[in-house]
Amino acid sequence: MEELQPKYVVLAIGFVLGLIFGATVQRSNYCTMGAISDTVLMGDTRRLRAGLLSVAIALMGSQALDALGFATLSASIYRTPALGWAGAILGGTAFGFGMVLAGGCGSRILVRAGAGNLKSLVAVIVVAIAALMTLRGLVAALRQPFERATQIDLRGIGAASQGLPDLLAYATGLGSGFWQGALTLLLGLGVAAWALSSPSLRRDRKLLVAAILIGLVIPAAWAATSWGASDPFETMQVSGLSFVAPIGEGLQYLMFFTGASLSFGAASVGGVIAGALIAALASGQFRLEGFRDTPDLLRHIGGGALMGVGGVLALGCTIGQGLSGLSTLALGSFISVAAIVFGAVLALRWLEEGSMAGALRAVFGRS
Repeated sequence: MEELQPKYVVLAIGFVLGLIFGATVQRSNYCTMGAISDTVLMGDTRRLRAGLLSVAIALMGSQALDALGFATLSASIYRTPALGWAGAILGGTAFGFGMVLAGGCGSRILVRAGAGNLKSLVAVIVVAIAALMTLRGLVAALRQPFERATQIDLRGIGAASQGLPDLLAYATGLGSGFWQGALTLLLGLGVAAWALSSPSLRRDRKLLVAAILIGLVIPAAWAATSWGASDPFETMQVSGLSFVAPIGEGLQYLMFFTGASLSFGAASVGGVIAGALIAALASGQFRLEGFRDTPDLLRHIGGGALMGVGGVLALGCTIGQGLSGLSTLALGSFISVAAIVFGAVLALRWLEEGSMAGALRAVFGRS
C-alpha cells in the first residue's frame, strides 16, 4: 500500500481545524467585529475579553511548540526581517473599515455564508476576487512597488527579524531566547488573567469554551504546517490560520482545479464553511437570508473589496494577524491589529454619525 504523502495529511488537518473553527463560531457568539462594536458602542467587554483569551492561548501554545521544536515560527511570513509598516497601517485600516460594512471579519462571513446568509456569501466572493487582484492581478501592479518603497529591512540595524524577541535582543544585548520566554509569560498570562477576571465571561460557558478552542486551533495549525514544510519533497508554507488570501486561493482552486494546487489555508476555508453548515443544520439555525435593499448590497460589496485588498496589504485579517500573527510576537502583527481596530472603530462611528468628518471627531474626541 502506498504511503500517504505528508501534504495530504496536512491538508486534511487544515480542513479539520477549519471544521472545528467554523462549528465553534457558529454555535457561539464569538466575533471579533462584534467584540469591537460591543466595547465601543455599549461598553460591554465580554466578547473582547473572549477574543483576548484566544490571543493569550494561541501565543503561549505557539511559543511553547516553537521552543520545543514542534513549530517553526521563524519561517512564517510574519517573522521576516522586512517590516511592511505602511502596508500594515493602510491595509489594516481598510480591512477594519470593510469588515464593519460587510457585517463581519473574514472568518465570520465564511461562517455566516455556511449558515445560509446570502449577503455574507456575496461578501466572501468579493473578498476572494479583491484578494486575488491584490496578490496577482491588477492591484498587484500598484502593491508591489508600494511595498518595496515602504518596507524597512531590519537586518540593516542588526536585528535578525521583526520578532519582538529579536528586536529586544538587539536593543538590550540579552538573548532572544530570554525575551521569547519573558514576553510569552508576561503577555500570555497577563492577558489571560485580565480576560478571565470578568465574571460575565466566566458565566458564559459557551463563549468561554469557544475562546479556548479557537485559541488552541492556532498552535495546532503551526505544528501541522511546520511538519509538512519539513518534507524536502514538498513546498509548503509554514502558516497559522488566516482568512483573506486563502479565500482567494480557494476560489482560484475551484475555478482552475486542474492547474491549481490546494493550500493549507484554502483547505481550512472549506472546513470553516462545512463546519458552520453542519452546526447550523444540527441546531436548526440554517436560514437563507438576502439583502434588505440596494444600499445593503452596496455596503457588503464595498466592505468585501476593502477586506480583500486590505487583508493582503496587512498580511492577514483579525485571525491571520490577530491570532496567528500575534502568536509569533511579530512587530508587524501588532501594528496591523492596531490598524484593524482603528478602521473598525472609524467605520462604526461613520455609520453612527453619518459623515466621515463626524466620525473623525468622535474617534479623536474633538467637538
